[in-house]
Amino acid sequence: MSAFPPGARPRPLAARRRTGRAVVTGVVGLALAAALGACGSEDPDAGTNGVGKLPPEKIEAKAQAAAQRADTVHLSGNVVSQGRTFRLDMSLAKNGAKGELTTKAAAFQLLRVGDDLYLKADAAFWAGEKRGGSGGNGPSAAQKLDGKYVKVPAADPVYKRFSGFTDKDTLLASLLGLHGKLTVGDRGDVDGTRTVRLTAGAGSGGTLDVSLEGTPYPLRMKRAGGAGVVTLAEWGRGVDLKAPAKDQVVDYGSRISGTG
Repeated sequence: MSAFPPGARPRPLAARRRTGRAVVTGVVGLALAAALGACGSEDPDAGTNGVGKLPPEKIEAKAQAAAQRADTVHLSGNVVSQGRTFRLDMSLAKNGAKGELTTKAAAFQLLRVGDDLYLKADAAFWAGEKRGGSGGNGPSAAQKLDGKYVKVPAADPVYKRFSGFTDKDTLLASLLGLHGKLTVGDRGDVDGTRTVRLTAGAGSGGTLDVSLEGTPYPLRMKRAGGAGVVTLAEWGRGVDLKAPAKDQVVDYGSRISGTG
């Protein structure tokens, strides 16, 4: 007995194969479309701390609050201030800081433990300080300070000029300011950490990369007007701060600048 109804003819084998291929192709095509659609709708902030979904003002506020709460940070980069370029490499803590500050003319180390500020530089730096004051014997006095930690008196202009580079909150407040309307920019990374970028004033007001992993710390700041780029890392890590050995310290009493 025939399996086909009266008058019906079985479809040729080739036709049946074409139909089968068409069905398979259609199923595969639907699967690919679904997969591509899923990729296209994938959340770029999946697995992050979620700050990338916030309005830019809230991202900035969270980054600033995280920076203030942190006990320590390592800051490095170039800063342009009053026409001078400074190269900073500072480890900052609540109770002090240590690191190096470099200008076109000189490089020197800064160390602050509590209220005590120490500066270590070569004789050329100190000779310049002497020439800027009223004292004589500049070169001979400067030679005594070469390679030594000089305990800088709090009333001396040198203290006022450089202590700000060792004050975590003061330094970050001066460096992390964005100017102009904020927008949320691209996702990226800083040294392997995923970030979201805040842009101010269409870029002219600075850009700030904020961590999308863990605490939303600021990780890189490009300052407005080409005033430098700084990187912030090692948030919350310990900074070993201790006064230098006594035989490495020169204490000039109440004043350095202009003394002979």
